Amino acid sequence: MEYRIEHDTMGEVKVPADKLWGAQTQRSHENFRIGGETIPLPVIRAFAYLKKAAAQANRELDNLDGPRADAICAACDEILAGKWDDQFPLVVWQTGSGTQTNMNLNEVIARRAQQILGDDTPVHPNDHVNRSQSSNDTFPTAMHLAAVLETEGQLLPALDELAATFADLSERYADVIKTGRTHLQDATPLTLGQEISGWQAMLTSCREMLVASLPGLRQLALGGTAVGTGLNALPGFAEKAAERLTALTGTEFVTAPNKFHALTSKDALVFAHGAMKALAADLMKIANDVRWLASGPRCGIGELTIPENEPGSSIMPGKVNPTQCEAVTMVAVQVIANDTAVAMAASQGNFQLNVFMPVCIYNFLQSVRLLADAMRSFNKNCAVGIAPNRERIAHNLEQSLMLVTALNPHIGYENAARIAKAAHAQGLTLRQAAIQSGLVTAEQFDAWVRPEDMIGTLQR
Repeated sequence: MEYRIEHDTMGEVKVPADKLWGAQTQRSHENFRIGGETIPLPVIRAFAYLKKAAAQANRELDNLDGPRADAICAACDEILAGKWDDQFPLVVWQTGSGTQTNMNLNEVIARRAQQILGDDTPVHPNDHVNRSQSSNDTFPTAMHLAAVLETEGQLLPALDELAATFADLSERYADVIKTGRTHLQDATPLTLGQEISGWQAMLTSCREMLVASLPGLRQLALGGTAVGTGLNALPGFAEKAAERLTALTGTEFVTAPNKFHALTSKDALVFAHGAMKALAADLMKIANDVRWLASGPRCGIGELTIPENEPGSSIMPGKVNPTQCEAVTMVAVQVIANDTAVAMAASQGNFQLNVFMPVCIYNFLQSVRLLADAMRSFNKNCAVGIAPNRERIAHNLEQSLMLVTALNPHIGYENAARIAKAAHAQGLTLRQAAIQSGLVTAEQFDAWVRPEDMIGTLQR
């Protein structure tokens, strides 16, 4: 391999000749061979937006010459287009401030900008690309940028697709009356449409929580520099950079009103991830409902059918399992675990800086990606194919003893309970036990115990 010699304030370093990065990136690459999980690409993209916005703001403030600013912006555009993805090799498990990733971006952008300008015009990673900035305000800014962009661009659309499927199923099966279940025991009836509407409403509620968490993430630390005082950043830089980021990304960002808070606290990420944990909990419930209701095909509940996507057993021929449900539930477990990691990382803000930032955003973005991917997969490979087993639903409804609840207003709770217990103990139908009790005639039973009259008016 051919090398070139780069230098930083600690001396000279050999860097592979075909790489755009410089000495500080190379030192980190060699010193932190931990795990292999690299800084997520959404963070790299966020940094490219940030560096471009900073160059534009500095130029407007006459703090950076036009040619260098333009070249920096051009290099950032190439990064945003994915041209240099292989130039960002640093792992999550590095300095907790993310300084080495900030310098990775600075070095790659500086070298590429210098190539664009020509070798006679130097572009320095610190003096030009990092002007008016510090790792301590750029990394938290990149975290917030990535969190907002991925939530809006990936998570919410996937959620909306699944919610739309449930809305369609709820309307389609509004006439299918089935037995309800509480405590895993038979309960009064409802429609399948009503049951599915509950799933849809869970997603709608979680969407509202996610959207409500975004305003805190739209506040950016950029402009606080090292400790929140804004040292070496010109007045107006923070505001101009936030305006530029809004224009570049197409979604609103503002400068944080208190940079001391913005540098050391990660509470906005904790709050937003809490909304994702709520979504994970609801997805766990929905997936479990689907696989329970589809259990069988002959010895389970069997009220739903779901798509058969692949063989389910290496030994039992013909077995098909609810694998999409299982994937969703595993994702839910991971997201709930990630919430602990995000909260613990956020709790480690000592004095003017949090130094658990890479692990915080790594877990946050993993949750976004997993939830979005899982909902898309579940929607495409399972939810759209959910259908009722009408024969099984009708059989279970007929066998339900909790239809006796309709007799309460006519003969009282205790008399109704005696009828239900007698039917269960003697293996009778509810109708047979009611007539046998002498409390209800056949005509009265048929008039009072009508499942279609027991489902209420709350269709959705």
